[in-house]
This record gives sequence, C-alpha cells and structure tokens, in this order.
Amino acid sequence: MRVLAVVPARGGSRGIPRKNLVVVGGQPLVTWSIRTGLEAASVDRVVVSTDDPEIADVSRAAGAEVPFRRPAELAGDETADLPVFQHALAWLADHESYRPDVVVHLRPTSPARRPGLIDQGVARLLADADATSLRTVSPAPVVAHKLWWVTESGHLAPVVGTMAEELFNQPRQTLPTAWAHDGVLDVIRPEVIEAGSMSGPSILAMPLPLGEGVDVDRPEDLSSAEAALARLATGDGSPTNAAGDAKPSGS
Repeated sequence: MRVLAVVPARGGSRGIPRKNLVVVGGQPLVTWSIRTGLEAASVDRVVVSTDDPEIADVSRAAGAEVPFRRPAELAGDETADLPVFQHALAWLADHESYRPDVVVHLRPTSPARRPGLIDQGVARLLADADATSLRTVSPAPVVAHKLWWVTESGHLAPVVGTMAEELFNQPRQTLPTAWAHDGVLDVIRPEVIEAGSMSGPSILAMPLPLGEGVDVDRPEDLSSAEAALARLATGDGSPTNAAGDAKPSGS
C-alpha cells in the first residue's frame, strides 16, 4: 500500500508574508506538517510541492522530499488545490513511475495535528470501498439554517430551507449542527484527483473536537497555533469540548 503525503507550500502569501516559513512553536510553519507526515505509520513518502527555493531547502532539512519545483503558474493567490496535486502526481508518474494508492493532503497552515490522526483517516478511507475521499470537519460557528443569501433586489433568502418553512426562526438548539471543512486532513484516492476533483462524490466525515482545527491565515491566528502546539507538546491535544457535544453559537 503506497500512501503519499503532499504538503503544498508556495512562497507567496496574501495574509502573512512568507507565511510557510514563519516560526511557530520554534519551527518554520511548513515543518510541522512535514513532521506529522513522517511520523504517520501509514505514510511512506512526504513530498513538498513548492515554487520557492528557501522553502525547498527548509523542507529537505525537515526530512521531506522535494523532487520537483512547482511551476510559477501553479503558485498564484488564486490557484486551486486540484492542478497542484495533478501536477505532483503526473510528475511522480512520469519521472519515477510512482503512483500512490492513497494521497494525503497536509496543509502547512494546519500545524497542530494530534498523533495518529493521519493513520486513522487513511484507515477509514481504505475500509470504505465506496468512499472517494475523507475530510476532517469541525463544528461551524453558526447554525446553517441561520445563514442567508442577499438577493439582487436586496432581500434575504435562506441558505437552507425555504421562506415558507421558516426554519431560520427556530431555536438553534432544535436545529442540526453544521460542520465546516477545517483543512486539517484530507485523504483522497489518486484516481479521483486524476479525474478532476479533490473530493469525488462520496466524502467521509471525520469530525474533530471544537477548537482542534487551527488554520493559520491571518497574523492573529499565529497565537492560536502556538497554543495548540503547546497543548500537543504537553500531551493535551484534545480541546475541552468533544465534537459530539459541540453546540455551535449563533441564533
């Protein structure tokens, strides 16, 4: 079983300059995802896809492979994940005749993954022959039934349900929990990526406890990442509220 972990880490960043090299918890941000991938028993290769020579050097020093340089046209602010992963898979197939059975997406912006999370995700996907991918999700900050579209005429239209149902007027405690894709871990079958999707039609959910998913996007997120890494270092990687007991805020 070949399990490839890919860490996409471009040199540019809109919210935090040179974000993937910013030191968090004593290490460059990109290093944490590399280390987690290397520590996973199920992963046999950790490859960093980058356009940046300095990130490439830091990644190799952390133990990752950087067998290719990502093309500049795949390293822009608006570049989606799909072409980056298609490029990585195509390069490995063309230059090394390597094709994985499973692809693990490790975003460097999520540095605080608890031990065993990757192995659990890979095992869950492999155990479900019908699933095309798996994603970690965290409780959304608001109930989905309380979200609105604003129409061209300036009126509100509910995102979930209809005006006639008035689900938006129900107490939030009576409405189902909404889950948000937190980006901590994605596990995908390679044929799904090759066919043009980062998920496919059948996505397994892997719920995380409220507060476990840390996404570094803005400068203020760095302190949250530091705190999450400190919890992991002391063996207290699980936040107080379990996912099954989470109560999203908002009404």
